Amino acid sequence: MSPIPATAGIGLRFQHHRAVVETKPRVAWLEIHTENYMGGGIPLHFLEQARRDYPISMHGVGLSLGSGEGLDDAHLARTRALADRIEPGLISDHLSWSVNDGTYLADLLPLPLTEEALDVVCANVTRFQEAMSRQVLVENPSSYLRYGHSTIPEWEFMAAVANRTGCGILCDVNNIFVSASNHGWDALTYLDALPAKAIGEIHLAGHSKRVLDNGAVIRIDDHGSDVIDEVWAIYAAAIERFGAVPSLIERDNNIPALESLVGEADHAAAILSRLGPAQHDAHAA
Repeated sequence: MSPIPATAGIGLRFQHHRAVVETKPRVAWLEIHTENYMGGGIPLHFLEQARRDYPISMHGVGLSLGSGEGLDDAHLARTRALADRIEPGLISDHLSWSVNDGTYLADLLPLPLTEEALDVVCANVTRFQEAMSRQVLVENPSSYLRYGHSTIPEWEFMAAVANRTGCGILCDVNNIFVSASNHGWDALTYLDALPAKAIGEIHLAGHSKRVLDNGAVIRIDDHGSDVIDEVWAIYAAAIERFGAVPSLIERDNNIPALESLVGEADHAAAILSRLGPAQHDAHAA
């Protein structure tokens, strides 16, 4: 297993498989979506080639850590098999649910933030860590609605999951900005409430804005554009609070040239380098 360095990486997407393998861009590490490589074939072939030159992080989108029915044992087994093959430096998934009675829904849906939901998530995260035989990271969500019966602020919910299970947190600063804008939260209050020692990775991404029929503006976490200045500012505040941790440029739609992603990673790396060495060991194992 190659540890993920506390500098900037990019997401490895199908459009850039060949370019990454053949040109070996100047990035420190790569992150994949776990489920894209479970089926073997050409994608896994390129991943194994990239793995020779870069540390790899596995970022899942399908475990459904908020499912009341528990985790899918078959999905966990496939995740573990890929991890054994690739030996990633980090493994993560989302604070969300996306499975109901064996049916996979094509979205990362929000949870009611209650004590009952907290118990469910903590049980599932514990099961996830046991199956991986290591610490995992849980990513804070982007959200567009809130449940009327939620009783726990999202930042406190994230901190509680980390405290109860010993998992790490994947702090997505774009998600914080999106959710704060949509719900009227203060992004820095959210950031300050997260336990610094639990932060194992940071995500940076772009988003879009949509004007609703009533004139309200909602921000959509679509990973289809460059990181905006406001998110870069939250990122700088995060590094000031948490120290240098592995930081990823995410892009899943409107995929640009590889050089554009590398340029954004360079910008993140420059912010990291100005803040000196890591304050804590961010390489979850």
